[in-house]
Amino acid sequence: MSDLSAFQITKRWPAAHPDRIQLYSLPTPNGVKASIMLEETGLPYEAHLVSFGSDDQMTPEFLSLNPNNKIPAMIDPDGPGGKPMPIWESGAILIYLAEKTGKFMPTDPVARYECLQWLMFQMGGVGPMFGQLGHFYKFAANKITDQYPTDRYLNESKRLLGVLDGRLSDRDYIMGADYTIADIATAPWVRTLTNTYDAGEALGLDGFTNVVDWRDRILSRPAVEKGLAMPPRP
Repeated sequence: MSDLSAFQITKRWPAAHPDRIQLYSLPTPNGVKASIMLEETGLPYEAHLVSFGSDDQMTPEFLSLNPNNKIPAMIDPDGPGGKPMPIWESGAILIYLAEKTGKFMPTDPVARYECLQWLMFQMGGVGPMFGQLGHFYKFAANKITDQYPTDRYLNESKRLLGVLDGRLSDRDYIMGADYTIADIATAPWVRTLTNTYDAGEALGLDGFTNVVDWRDRILSRPAVEKGLAMPPRP
């Protein structure tokens, strides 16, 4: 039996199965990257809900694992050398799990870096820009007195969708025939444009047909369907 007692976070979220990966998350576009990857790889894991409503992410226990107070964060009891491995940041978690399992990332060095560059496209572009769009277009719409920020993020989101649509013009997945962590990272953010931000019409999302087809292809995967609901909300 693995001993995770050295990790303060387990005092607030006790591990019922300490031999399994411990995931601390919430079903947000960033949070579900980790749960989808865990479902896809088949690694046993235990999901703990980090509630933003009660500021769980600001507690000393959570901050002891991730000082940046963001989800997801994770402890792998069977990390490198057989020692527990704490890790945070969704992109880092995806890379870690891909390398741990040998799945969903190319092993050829050239293709590997191509995959990583598209992962960084999501991390540095799609996520931050779509997130700002959601803030100004949906959540803070009643506070906006100047249309500039909303227009800025609408236009930048359209530009990013155009880049992704071009990439998908002759392939099923971002890397071609193979589904990878680049898809796992990006699809939840495209999904949230319509299922949370209600911005599909404003973005002309239906006109990005390659993106829409790709999104639907990924969302139909059983592991994705499961991962999108993890950890379960009360």
